[in-house]
Amino acid sequence: MGAMPDETTSTPSPVIPQLQLGDATAAYDAAVEQARDERWAERLWDRDASLWSANERVQREIADRLGWLDAPAHFTDQIAALEGFGEGARDAGFTTAVVGGMGGSSLAPDVFHKTFGTTDGWLDLRVLDSTDPAAVAAVVDDLDPLATLWIVASKSGTTTEPLAFQADAWDRAERALRARHAPRDEHAGELMVAITDPGKSVEAIPHHDELREVFLNPPDIGGRYSALTYVGLVPASLIGLDLDALLASAVAMAGACREPEPGANPGVSLGLALGTLAKGGRDKLTILADSEINSFGAWLEQLIAESTGKHGSGIVPIDREPLGAVDAYGDDRVFVRLALGGGGGNAAADALATAAANAGSPVIRIEIADPIDLGAEAFRWEVATAIAGAVLGIDPFDQPNVEEAKNLTRSVLAAAESGAAPTAPPPALVTDETTGLALHGDATLRLTAGDGSVVGELARHLARRTPNAYLALQAFIAPSAAADAALDRIRVLLRDSTRNATTAGYGPRFLHSTGQLHKGGPASGWFLQLTSDHPVDRPIPGWPYTFGRLIDAQAEGDFAAIEAHDLPILRVHLGDVERGLVALEIALREALPAD
Repeated sequence: MGAMPDETTSTPSPVIPQLQLGDATAAYDAAVEQARDERWAERLWDRDASLWSANERVQREIADRLGWLDAPAHFTDQIAALEGFGEGARDAGFTTAVVGGMGGSSLAPDVFHKTFGTTDGWLDLRVLDSTDPAAVAAVVDDLDPLATLWIVASKSGTTTEPLAFQADAWDRAERALRARHAPRDEHAGELMVAITDPGKSVEAIPHHDELREVFLNPPDIGGRYSALTYVGLVPASLIGLDLDALLASAVAMAGACREPEPGANPGVSLGLALGTLAKGGRDKLTILADSEINSFGAWLEQLIAESTGKHGSGIVPIDREPLGAVDAYGDDRVFVRLALGGGGGNAAADALATAAANAGSPVIRIEIADPIDLGAEAFRWEVATAIAGAVLGIDPFDQPNVEEAKNLTRSVLAAAESGAAPTAPPPALVTDETTGLALHGDATLRLTAGDGSVVGELARHLARRTPNAYLALQAFIAPSAAADAALDRIRVLLRDSTRNATTAGYGPRFLHSTGQLHKGGPASGWFLQLTSDHPVDRPIPGWPYTFGRLIDAQAEGDFAAIEAHDLPILRVHLGDVERGLVALEIALREALPAD
C-alpha cells in the first residue's frame, strides 16, 4: 500500500520528550518520585483503576475503558482484513469515501488524510462533522452518490449528527439508484459501512443489517482513544495508508511505555509533566507543530480537553493559535514543540519555543522521525493523558458534562418535532442594521444596562474575563478557508490585546471534544458564540426538522449549558458570515482595552 516511510530504515525507538520546566522542575521531580514509589507505569498496564480513584464504582467503570492499551497489538492482527476491505472498495469502483462522525470518530481520519493525502489509485477521503446546511452541501453535493462509500462512525450508534448524515446520504443514494433504473434489490446499504460497538450500539444504527460492512470495535475503548482502532484504520485503508508501518510505530511506543522508571518512559514522563504544570497554574497547553503534521493538534485537543476538563480542573489545549511575540503570552502557558525530523521545519515556532524557555515558560520538545510515526504519538499522548489524569486526581475516561448541551438541544428540538414554532432567543442586547450583527447576552448581561452599541456590549463582555482566562470562539457556522482566516485574525487581536490564550472551534464538532472542558473544566472560560443565517436550508430526510434547525438548536443548547455554569457567554449572530466576521473584528478592535 502507499504512503510508505523509507523502507531502508526500521521503526525508530520512541524518544523521551525534552522537558524544560523552569520553576516547575522541582514539582515534576517530586511527581516522578511519587510515580516511581507507587509504581504508576506498572499499575497502568495492570489495569489498576485505583490509580485514578478510590471509589469502587468509579474503578469498575474505568476498568471497562482501558482497551486502548491493547489496540496497537490487537489491530495489527486485523491489517490483512483491513487491506482487503480497502482493496475491495477500490476495485468496486468507489472513488471517494465520506466519514460521517463527530469528535473522536472523525478527527483521526481527518488527521490521516490531511497528513498523508490519498495514494494514487485509492479513494479520496472527506470528513463531514458539521450540521450547518452549507457545510453538508459543500462536502457531499458534488459527489456521485453511486461512487461514494459512506462511513457512519458512532460508538454509541445513537449520535445525532452521524445519523442525520446517514439519512441524507441514504436518500441521495436511493434517488440516484432509481434514476439509473437499478434493480429493486439494489439499495443504498451497498454504498455504506458502519463503525460502532457491538450489541445495542450497532442495533441502533438504521439499516444496520443492510449495510455493505459493519466494523465492531472493542467496546472498552472510548471514542477519543480510538485513533488506532477501526475508527482511524478503516478510512486509512481506503486512502492507501501503510497500516503495517503506522501500527508498528504504535506497537514500539506501547513497548516503550511499559518502562517502569517514570522519567525514562516516553508517555508517563510526558503525563507527569502535563499534570504537574496544570496543578501549578500552567494549564494552557500551546501546541507548536510543523505544518506537515499540524492537523494532529486537533486530535490532541479533543483527547486532552475531554479527558481532563472536569470537576473544576483540567488542561486547556491551545491548537492552531497563530504565532506571536513571546510577550503576547501569559504566565499560564506551556509550549509543546512538535517537530518533524527532516521536514520543512518551522523556524518561527522554534524561535518562539526558545524565547519562551528563556523567559521562564515551560517548553516540551518532541521530534518524530517520519509522519507515519503519528501512530506512536497517538499512543504516547493517550498514555500521557491518562497519567495526567492521575496527577490531577480525576477520571480521564468519563465525560460527565457532555450530555448537558445534548439534553438542552433535545429540549429545543422537541418543539420542532411537535410542530410548534421555534422558541425565540432572548431579546437582542443590540441589533446593528448596517452590519447585520445582533448580540444576545447571558443573564448577567441581559439584567444589567449597557450603552446599546455593539462595541459597548463587546467591551462589557470582555471586562468579565478572569486574569487567567482562555477566550473561546465557538463558531456555529459553515467551516471555510475564509472563516478560518477571519477567526485567526480575531484570535491574534484578542491574544495580543489581553495576553489571554485563545481557542476556536466549529460547532457542533467542538461539542464532542472541548465541550466537556468548557462546562466541567477550570472556571476560566470566556465564550463568544457565533451563529449565522441559513439562506439555503437542507432537510434531513425522514426527520421532523432541517439541518439548519438542528445546528441552531445545538447552539442554543450549548449557550444554555454554559450559562447554567455561570460562565460568561455572548452570542453574536452574524447574519451573513463573511460580512459579519469582518464587522465583528472591527468592533472588537474598538472594544478591546488600549495598550
